[in-house]
Amino acid sequence: MIKIILTGLDLFPLIVSSNFSLPLDFWFQMVFNGNQMVFFGEYTLSVTEGGRVVIPKKIRENLKGDVFILTKGFDVCLAGYDKEGWVKRTQSLMEISILEKENIEKKRFIFSGTVEISIDEQGRFVIPKALLDFLHFSGNAVKIIGVGDHFEIWEVKAWEEYLKTLKRI
Repeated sequence: MIKIILTGLDLFPLIVSSNFSLPLDFWFQMVFNGNQMVFFGEYTLSVTEGGRVVIPKKIRENLKGDVFILTKGFDVCLAGYDKEGWVKRTQSLMEISILEKENIEKKRFIFSGTVEISIDEQGRFVIPKALLDFLHFSGNAVKIIGVGDHFEIWEVKAWEEYLKTLKRI
């Protein structure tokens, strides 16, 4: 028998009551993808003046090693990927034609803001200033959320505003 305890999931009512409701076995597969765990959860974390953050243990456990990739997200957020997963994802981007303006703009946006991040022995990493500026970071905390195949870093107020835009039934 498997027992699942859901705690701290503010979005759970949204998921089960929204237009995109899916069977429980789908959500189970999303969280426990075979033997591979995926990124999930929502964490509020302090940021030091130098942009240093402690990466949540549940997020860190899904990274292979102490290096990950951080890049600009398509919302006003940052996207973090396991290095191995990032390489697989970028293969398709490398194959698209640069003769089409939209394609080259996507490549510029993604690769210009991409950095390789090292996690120190205490589980901390530094968000580069250029990426903090992209977030419009002005507080002393960020939200890190799991998004399945990657995680995102949001400025707290921006995340709260984003949540308000989601349809609730």
